[in-house]
Amino acid sequence: MNTDETVSPEAWKALWGSAIGYAMDGFDLLILGFMLRAISADLHLAQPQAASLVTATLVGAVLGGIGFGMLSDRLGRVRVLTWTIVLFAVFTGLCAFAQGYWDLLAYRGIAGLGLGGEFGIGMALAAEAWPAAKRARVSSYVGLGWQAGVLLAALLTPLLLPTIGWRGMFALGVLPAIVAFFVRRSCPEPAMFERRGPASASLWALFKDGPTAKISLGMAILCSVQNFGYYGVMIWLPNYLATRFHFNLTQSATWTAVTIGGMALGIFVFGHVADRVGRRPAFIGWMIGAAIMVVVYSRLTDPTALLIAGAIMGFFVNGMLGGYGALMSELYPTASRATAQNVLFNFGRAIGGFGPVAVGSVAALYGFETAIALLAVLYVVDIVAMWFLIPERKGAALTT
Repeated sequence: MNTDETVSPEAWKALWGSAIGYAMDGFDLLILGFMLRAISADLHLAQPQAASLVTATLVGAVLGGIGFGMLSDRLGRVRVLTWTIVLFAVFTGLCAFAQGYWDLLAYRGIAGLGLGGEFGIGMALAAEAWPAAKRARVSSYVGLGWQAGVLLAALLTPLLLPTIGWRGMFALGVLPAIVAFFVRRSCPEPAMFERRGPASASLWALFKDGPTAKISLGMAILCSVQNFGYYGVMIWLPNYLATRFHFNLTQSATWTAVTIGGMALGIFVFGHVADRVGRRPAFIGWMIGAAIMVVVYSRLTDPTALLIAGAIMGFFVNGMLGGYGALMSELYPTASRATAQNVLFNFGRAIGGFGPVAVGSVAALYGFETAIALLAVLYVVDIVAMWFLIPERKGAALTT
């Protein structure tokens, strides 16, 4: 890791390799949200079955996060990152050949294994290569890779889905294999990892003593709320707009793209703010904004007001994604850094995977507006966890 603010060419390669891989994940998950209706009609799926396709992907991500995180701490960031992208790409492509609910569910679960490995490994790779003064913003840049993939999905799906169908959209999932080749060929291992060398990794390292267990509990809560809020909103937003306002696919995609644009801006700004004022103040500020905006959004009925408020809501709800990589890199040593990133964030993904099911169930009984407003309670829990469980380590040197 650099100790000054000089950014090496290798650091830029690490950033691009991590961000591009993460972009492919975002692309896949949002096209799934747009395609749920078409998949359900073709395969005759009930609404809970359709929602479970997202849940299976995210639950699979937990298992992949645990396994690939530990492998990365033992064998190297770049090598294992490549494996995760290839696995994700192959089984996303196989979804195009699904004949029914159960095989599609299996493909989504296995693709989730690969998806689960990418976030934590990529964040650890970037954090170890960049200087401490810019650690939060580089984490936000990796997070922007996800948003770039999501935005690409929002723009391309209305154009391609009517032509190539949902099977054709899944076939595009083989593209990450090309990215994997780029990552493996161009990105060196971080010097910090090479100096330490391969070592054993264990889940127990996340709970080795009282202070570490306290931090891990806090991060598990933060990651769970982050993912629950994000997936609960984004998976059902196109369907909500189509149902309530009778938007066609292009209109829903436009509204969703604006929300995604707000998220991207929130991620970018969060990284810079966290580098300047500290991790805790930045997180708490964004959590308060998220709690307020989900309530405001749930009460709006005018489409134009929803468009504007959606961008602001996205700014806060997903802007915090820009800080998790830096925060966890500073909280855990090199020997367990990727394991911590993958296990804790993907544990949050597993909990978040029930977001679409929970929002859909509450929405069916009380309306989408009520379901979204209830998310505000989760952000209050988030604030409490950050305040009592997570220490401030802005700019701290990474430990080996």
